[in-house]
This record gives sequence, C-alpha cells and structure tokens, in this order.
Amino acid sequence: MAGYIAKRIILAGFTVWGISVISFVVIEAAPGDWVEKQIEFMELQGTDLSLEFIAALKEDLGVDRHVTVQYVKWIGRIAIKGDFGYSFSGLPGTSGGQRVTDLVAQRLPYTVALTGLTVVLTWTFALPVGVYSAVRHHSIGDYTFSFFGFAGLAVPDFLLGLLLMYVAFAYFDFSVGGLFSGEFEDMPWSWAKFVDMLAHLIIPCVVLGTAGTAGLIRIMRNNLLDELSKPYVVTARAKGVRAWKVIVKYPVRLALNPFLSGIGYLLPGLVGGSVIVSIVLGLPTLGPLMLDAIIFQDIPVAASILLMLGVLTVVGTLISDVLLALVDPRIRLVR
Repeated sequence: MAGYIAKRIILAGFTVWGISVISFVVIEAAPGDWVEKQIEFMELQGTDLSLEFIAALKEDLGVDRHVTVQYVKWIGRIAIKGDFGYSFSGLPGTSGGQRVTDLVAQRLPYTVALTGLTVVLTWTFALPVGVYSAVRHHSIGDYTFSFFGFAGLAVPDFLLGLLLMYVAFAYFDFSVGGLFSGEFEDMPWSWAKFVDMLAHLIIPCVVLGTAGTAGLIRIMRNNLLDELSKPYVVTARAKGVRAWKVIVKYPVRLALNPFLSGIGYLLPGLVGGSVIVSIVLGLPTLGPLMLDAIIFQDIPVAASILLMLGVLTVVGTLISDVLLALVDPRIRLVR
C-alpha cells in the first residue's frame, strides 16, 4: 500500500510539472513580455519610469534571457516563495500592480468554503439515494429520484440559480446575492457572521451540486445494480446473510469505484463551473476573477489560476486513487 501511494505521489509530481510548463507557455504566448505589459500599465497610470528601473526589473525577472531561464525563475518564485507575480491591469474592484497571491487570497477562502460544502452535500445525498434506487429499482421512489435527477441535469445552473433567488426573496423574504447580509458585510468575523455566510451558501451549493448529484446517483445506482445480480450476492442471500450486510459489505464497496474516481474531476469542475453561477449570485470566488483576467488579458492572473486548477485536479486524482486502493484492495499500480 505504501509503495502504491508513493508511486502515485511521484506521478502526481511529474503531472504538476507538466501543468506548470503549459501554464508558462500560456504566459509566453501573449505578445510582448511581462515587463512590457507592466510598464505600459504603469505609464498609463502616470508613473514616470527611469531606464535604470526598467532594466533592473527585466534583469530581476529574467525576461531578457533565454525562455528556459525565465521558466526556472518563474517556477522557482512559485515553489520557493509562493510568488505568482503581479497583475498587469486593474481588474474590476482591484488596483493594478497588485500581487496575484493577494488577489487569489481574497477569494480563495470563499471558493474553498463553497466547493467543500457542495462536495459534502453532493456525497451525503447522492450515496444513500443511489443505494436506495438500486435496491428499490422500478419503485415509485426510484422513479421519483430519477425524474428529479434528469431534471437537475437538464436545467442550466444559472437558470436554477435565478429561480431559487426569486423563490427565496419573494416567498421567504431571504436576502439573496453575495455571501453576507447587509449588516454583516463590513463587520469583523463572528459566529453570527459565519452562520449568515452558511445561510447564503445554501442556494449556490444547491445550484452547483444539482447536476453533479444527479450524475452520481445514476452512477451509483447502475453500478450497484450490476453488483447485486452477480453470483456471490445470490449465494450470500441463499445462505441467509442479512440483507443489509449483503448489500453494504461487498456490493456497495465495489460500486463505489467509479464513484470515487470522479473526485479528481469534481473539485476543479466545481471551481471552473461556478463562474456563471458566481456572477449571477454575486459571489466573490475565483471563477469571476479568472473570467475578468481573461477578458482584460491579465495573463499572470489567468495563468496562475489555470495552474492552481491543474494542481487541484492532480490532488483530487491522487485522493481518489488512495481512496480506491483503500476501498478495493484489488486495485494496485501495475508495473
């Protein structure tokens, strides 16, 4: 088991390195260089720059040297100092020349809170419902969950978000949009503010988790149906093993394999897929920041978020690999 995990971590490291190369190529694909973009923006802001300052800036970032040297400097700053560079332009609600790490740090906690809560709610609902639909297939409950599942897959997230916002405001007089009510917006953190944030996260979590939950329910249902029809289950039932033990001990564990393997795509999918939902609901997450960076051609911000999403995919895949090995001992890395 330890050897399997070690090999997966090594492979994950090489994958992250490949993602960093792709992210750097995205930066280099833009016309000009990083410093020229930053100088152009600073001059538009009325800053008088000396030739000595420009030369020192280029020397510090290595943009006047070979592309491999630039990459080593860029990835070295990220790996050693956690420095992703500076924003080229003033994105909406920000100031130009701001550190990318500061821009991301402002939105990362809310993104993690939204994504984490969505994953918890998705799994909490999808797993038992999938098991129930498989055990009670072709029942009224199975058909009901299937109907709502297909509806969740078919309805666009932004439309569902607008509908839930209208219902919450019109019928429950609930403050919609953003992550806090007006009285908590500028207040320091407290238990009341935390509870208010959780209340405002309900609608975004339902919107983001609807399609994913529906898909996971169908996966769990179909996989478990396949397992329940296999000879070892029939034999266990014939020997008088309790029904719940027959289902939970082996069929559910084996049916979890595709369920767990989707973690690697679920985490970045929630972050990337929350762009439109975050804009509609006014959420300060990484999605709108990435969209603004692309629109305003702020390459360092866009490439840094792209790198983070890639790393998130690798981490999610590593987690799913470890969980798969724990659930199903048959799974090991083949030489």
